[in-house]
Amino acid sequence: MSDEQALTEVAPSVYRVADPVVNMYVVQDGAAITLVDSGLSGMHETLMTGLRQLGRQIRDVRAVLITHAHPDHIGLAERLRLEAEASIWVHEDDEAMIADPRHMRAHWKAERSVAPYLLRRPAGLRVPVHLARMGGFRSRPVKQRRTFRADGVLDVPGRPRAIAVPGHTSGSTAFLFEDRDVICTGDALVTRDDFSGGTGPRTVARAFTQDSTEAIASLQTLAQLTASTVLPGHGDPFVGGVGTAAKLAGEAGVA
Repeated sequence: MSDEQALTEVAPSVYRVADPVVNMYVVQDGAAITLVDSGLSGMHETLMTGLRQLGRQIRDVRAVLITHAHPDHIGLAERLRLEAEASIWVHEDDEAMIADPRHMRAHWKAERSVAPYLLRRPAGLRVPVHLARMGGFRSRPVKQRRTFRADGVLDVPGRPRAIAVPGHTSGSTAFLFEDRDVICTGDALVTRDDFSGGTGPRTVARAFTQDSTEAIASLQTLAQLTASTVLPGHGDPFVGGVGTAAKLAGEAGVA
């Protein structure tokens, strides 16, 4: 991948690192970097290219914030902990998953089987195939974590506010960077769902949601916030404001 393709600036000193399925975000605060989510393990070179594009190195990554502990969001976390000595932050309700990602089903269960979605939309098969190719089913356990529970500001570069938005997982968290006017919503609010085929603000299909009632309720939490740019775990940024995004996601319902 070329340097031009590795990073896209989506807000002041905030950059998107995307592969065909999942996003992670680089937040630069002077020379220090906070990474929101850590993608798939196969995204390592893309991330390194992006850091070089910013004139930064891996040791400049001081913290990794995990929106939720699914394999496509934690792939590089342990490697960054070891190579960059970055602190890895996760809501305590998702700690068991990030500590034992290869047995995720022991700690998390979706509301519905994936089979009906694939029968209706076989193109959704590209997601598990891509995850397998990019190491998504071989995520390394994160052996040292920093956990949080109550909403509050985290002492990491960028000083984001952690906001609990459970539903997709019990520990799903959004990170609000108030001085950048952006919010990273993880999979609590996405703009593309490959299994339902839906685009635009929405929640994730029940095949990958733990509690859809709780997920819809969390949209009300997001609707009370102020941020112009929404940075989802999947899909393109939404620049119409988090309140509007939450309203549209609620209207879309749960697939």
